[in-house]
Amino acid sequence: MLVLSLMSELYSKGLEVGAEIPSISTIDHTGTAIQLNEIAGSGTVVVFFYPKADTPGCTKQACSLRDGWDELLARHVSVIGVSTDSADAQQRFREKYELPFPLIADKEQTVADAFGKSRWSRQAYIFKDGRVIWRDLSASTAKQLDDVLAVLDGLEK
Repeated sequence: MLVLSLMSELYSKGLEVGAEIPSISTIDHTGTAIQLNEIAGSGTVVVFFYPKADTPGCTKQACSLRDGWDELLARHVSVIGVSTDSADAQQRFREKYELPFPLIADKEQTVADAFGKSRWSRQAYIFKDGRVIWRDLSASTAKQLDDVLAVLDGLEK
């Protein structure tokens, strides 16, 4: 029974393609209250989830997107990272790795729950004008940017 519970934690359903971005109140890395649908409801936005700030895989995932920041900006793409860390932990992570995008401190897991995401899974989504156009329910770490750019390239064709 425990194994089945853990397996369902790892392989959660996630938001379906076509779903609207959830309207959720949360806080960012500065502790500022934000409405997720207001900061990610228009344009093209990558929302990526990682289990824990400043751990090896999560750092690779975030830094992959950081390293492609100029290209993402040139394509008018915003990025938002989400984990269940505190705002202080998110701020330290952001500063340590010079992450140019906001990080959501989802300590109560309200954002993750709205996305249908388990605590320990790694996921990534691309939203276009507030709707899911791509999702990866087992998001890559070091290749996160490559995966996102491949999707964006496909949209441009």
